[in-house]
Amino acid sequence: MADFDMVLKFWGPVEADYSTYGNLVLTRLFLEHPDTQKLFPKFTGIAQGDLAGNAAVSAHGATVLKKLGELVRAKGNHADIIKPMANSHATKHKIAINNFKLITEIIVKVMEEKAGLDAAGQQAFRNVMTAVIAELEANYKELGFTG
Repeated sequence: MADFDMVLKFWGPVEADYSTYGNLVLTRLFLEHPDTQKLFPKFTGIAQGDLAGNAAVSAHGATVLKKLGELVRAKGNHADIIKPMANSHATKHKIAINNFKLITEIIVKVMEEKAGLDAAGQQAFRNVMTAVIAELEANYKELGFTG
């Protein structure tokens, strides 16, 4: 519970501007891990230099961070949020679990730089995401997806 509260202490700036933060997160993800851009069919044709100004990247990044905000606010009571997310990411999008680990580190970096996420907050965020990813992975296994 303390980890969720710690993350929420730093979540305000993200929540105030999901589009900007979402663009920062996805742009950095795609630049640092270029293979991840291929996981988003509508973004495959966007040149790396054009990612930062792309409205679709901002919109999708906002969607990702809004869902993450829901998960954090649920403070561990998030099975009803995780199950449909796992289902779509396993069966429709085919997103391997490792990609959630990659984006976790990107979000930590962006929040450190832009929202002042300190060392304790970074560890709390990683703890929260470790639990979320473990639940996603358990759901993936139930669905028979080993990605």
